[in-house]
Amino acid sequence: MKEKLHPELHEVKVHCACGNEFMTRSTKKELRVEVCSNCHPFFTGKQRLMDAEGRVEKFNRKYAKKETPAAPAEVLTEAAAETTPSITEA
Repeated sequence: MKEKLHPELHEVKVHCACGNEFMTRSTKKELRVEVCSNCHPFFTGKQRLMDAEGRVEKFNRKYAKKETPAAPAEVLTEAAAETTPSITEA
């Protein structure tokens, strides 16, 4: 077997953004992560909805179903007859 083929492993402490720290082995000297198993929603069962500048409310307002009463068919045909020019008038 060739020597010096595999990288050297080190015992490192992983630092998470939530403040959690744990030990593991890696080829790097230090690891910093944003999400770990203590703060990830999949592992904790808690979903954190991060709303940036009211985007969720804006989406809900934009795509909310509007309940408007349907216009009767008679009203629609009368309005169409008023706006359509008659052939006999020309």
